[in-house]
Amino acid sequence: MTVRVNGRVVTPTGVIRQGCVEWDGDRITAVAEYPSVRDGHWILPGFVDMHTHGGGGHTFTTGDADQARAAAGFHLAHGTTTLLASLVSAPFPVMRSATEAFAPLVDEGVLAGVHFEGPYLSAARCGAQNPEYLRDPSTDELTELIELGRGAIRMVTLAPERDGALEAIKLLTTHRVVAAVGHTDATYEQTRAAIAAGASVGTHLFNGMRPVHHREPGPVVALLDAPTVICELVADGVHLHDGILTFTTATAGPDRVALITDAMAAAGMADGEYELGGQAVTVTDGVARLARDGAIAGSTLTMDAALRHAVHAGIPMADAARMVATTPARAIGLGDRVGALQVGLRADLVVLDDDLNVVRVLHGGSWVE
Repeated sequence: MTVRVNGRVVTPTGVIRQGCVEWDGDRITAVAEYPSVRDGHWILPGFVDMHTHGGGGHTFTTGDADQARAAAGFHLAHGTTTLLASLVSAPFPVMRSATEAFAPLVDEGVLAGVHFEGPYLSAARCGAQNPEYLRDPSTDELTELIELGRGAIRMVTLAPERDGALEAIKLLTTHRVVAAVGHTDATYEQTRAAIAAGASVGTHLFNGMRPVHHREPGPVVALLDAPTVICELVADGVHLHDGILTFTTATAGPDRVALITDAMAAAGMADGEYELGGQAVTVTDGVARLARDGAIAGSTLTMDAALRHAVHAGIPMADAARMVATTPARAIGLGDRVGALQVGLRADLVVLDDDLNVVRVLHGGSWVE
């Protein structure tokens, strides 16, 4: 049975001010003008969050399936219809058990995949990553996880200057796993070598990276300059100044910038004491920081809030919609399935009011309760 929703439809090419989206089952069947509509709500593609550690008081970082299901449900209510479960640096047994626990959730469609942010990261740029668990990349570990996950492993973040990093990147890309550069003290040249080996994502660009210097551009410039790389940004006004958000978007373009939440369990929760990867986190005024040194420890962001922040910073709605849906979907290899209001893609959409607050969420052709 064909179902329709009318309003201001945001497509990859622009906004249909008087439009409609139709679907039958779980597939979009039409996106078109609908002249009898008088504006109405905004209709955007379902959001795609390629980097989140939890939310609603629940975490992905312990590898617990019930926690993961609840965290995914929290973000779904905020419009995120496609989501990677991001873990932080941990001992290999935790990585194994998380892969085993989350693979069935990927098969079920609760998760779109698993993202290992670490443990193959720089101690000098570890941020809120637990330094006890950092180590050089292991192709043996990665091979075992890839085989164990049966397609569930979608992305791995690593620092290209660590021994064995280039071999790890080549292994990952051979198995169609996205290799991301992050938490790195790499030089410009080392980062370019990682990109040449197949790295295609910059993990929360600027954060957890050697800063830009005019005589040593470092990883930021190398990633921004590479047409094959999609750069993550945390648009919460804490991780980045709005001037950096708009500058990066203007420099790389919305087709190469993906907004992420980098959310931890405290997203949607009250200020207080939390935990991330075995480390104590204090949330004050919605900002999460490590108790031990004050380092930013993820965020309390949701994707609808990231969209609102980007639009209020001056990014046009059509561009911002690409950055929260179309671009991240393509970054993690799902652009042929989700991420845009296009015929044939999965019927995922978010209805927003004039203040860009979520009114309704459609996931796989069904309205979310």
